[in-house]
Amino acid sequence: MTIGIDLGTTYSAVAVVHEDGAPEILEGESGRLTPSVVFFDGIQPLVGLAAKNMAAVAPDSYVELVKRRMGTRYVAHSDENGKEYVPEEISAIILRHLADNARRHLGTDEKDVVVTVPAYFDDAARTATKDAAKIAGLHVRRLINEPTAAGIAYGITKNTKGTYLVFDLGGGTFDVTIMKVGDEGFEVVATGGNRALGGFDFDNLLMSHVNADVGAQGGPDLFDDGALQAALRRDCEEAKRRLTQLTRTSINTAADNRLFRTSVTRDEFEAMSAPLLRRTEDIAEEVLDEAGIAWSAVDGTLLVGGSTRMPMVAAMVERLSGSKPRSDANPDEVVAIGAALIAASLDAEQEGTRPQRTIRDVTSHGMGTIVQDAATQQPYNAVIIPKNSTIPCEFQDTFYTLIARQEHLDFEITEGDSAVVADVEVHHVDTLRLPPGLPEGAPIHITMAYDVDGTIHADILDVTNNRPLGDFHLPRPNNMSSEEVAAATVRLRSMPEEE
Repeated sequence: MTIGIDLGTTYSAVAVVHEDGAPEILEGESGRLTPSVVFFDGIQPLVGLAAKNMAAVAPDSYVELVKRRMGTRYVAHSDENGKEYVPEEISAIILRHLADNARRHLGTDEKDVVVTVPAYFDDAARTATKDAAKIAGLHVRRLINEPTAAGIAYGITKNTKGTYLVFDLGGGTFDVTIMKVGDEGFEVVATGGNRALGGFDFDNLLMSHVNADVGAQGGPDLFDDGALQAALRRDCEEAKRRLTQLTRTSINTAADNRLFRTSVTRDEFEAMSAPLLRRTEDIAEEVLDEAGIAWSAVDGTLLVGGSTRMPMVAAMVERLSGSKPRSDANPDEVVAIGAALIAASLDAEQEGTRPQRTIRDVTSHGMGTIVQDAATQQPYNAVIIPKNSTIPCEFQDTFYTLIARQEHLDFEITEGDSAVVADVEVHHVDTLRLPPGLPEGAPIHITMAYDVDGTIHADILDVTNNRPLGDFHLPRPNNMSSEEVAAATVRLRSMPEEE
């Protein structure tokens, strides 16, 4: 059995589909949702609620929000022995915990998983997620975009069809996806987002508000003390949740042997959050424009992610779309349910019991190369694989040498949609030797392919001589090497597991 995992920035969940076709969220020690946090106590890493409860006790041993750093060489934690942990290793600890919860619940040790990722994750972040699963001893059968998983869950469990906008505002990331749901399957039309925008940022605004109020009452700067800051974050997150039901709440802060009371109304919170909410609106409008779809053509909007419980989110989406968002799916659990349904479909296809449901997703970023404009002699980014191309896909383009007998060319693989070189990320640079004697304007043919797991492949051909010049897989210098993954796998196995 393949299990579905929603590896969230702030909360994670694991789900399966039983033989009768019914999906189920598997509960663990933390309940149906597991906080995506790790606490290093010197003996064994704690995960979930047990770890979250230790944040204010020893904040330096508490690790959170690593999903925002996936695919970077960021040091997420250093222990007392100087051992450094990168985001893949922290995520692996969380994944192992989720898999252990599934094992205890199901009575079997499942290793095959479908893991969800933000639609706007780039190649490096997706590779890092697969590496984290490998370190945890799991085999990723498919990475699936979170809003796509949510749309699939909704389409299957509610037996609905049409064009839907999935508005996915989680704890740490934000995605918008336009999806068509029909009899033959699911087709993503366009997607966009921001991997550094979520409920955490709304919490930060409330924290700053409370800290300023405590200071006005003669109290200390709460951000100068790790334990006070951790307690402040916990209290503000809880207050934000209360404001989904109440129009006013209070936050009590204990510091310097005093108790400070801060009152905040829902209107005040919404006013301070307006710039963040406006950013989500702008992204939604951009995705609709890219899809060539008007709000009037959207049959329904799906709210996904715990942060969409804030009343201002539903009010904004209703204002934009002209109708109330669908509220008959749990925004915290629908992504994990979708992952489980995809997992069950893969199992069924493998067993030959029924064909896999058709799922057509799209690229979240354009891919291309830097070339020189013949007229201006200035470099620009030439997009070869456009953003929102259905995957898997393959595109070609032809470029031309600038001078006769050109000896080499610099080949760069870029990620981004702008023609401006400074606005895109360069993932690979290689100098290729050209055959001698090429004339000016000799054609160089480039083919780029993007597979279902997000692997980028490029072929370069000297058309004049019909000679291959290079065959490239996108290198990932910010990801762990295979040797580092192997070492991290051994290290995690040596760590005691939670009882």
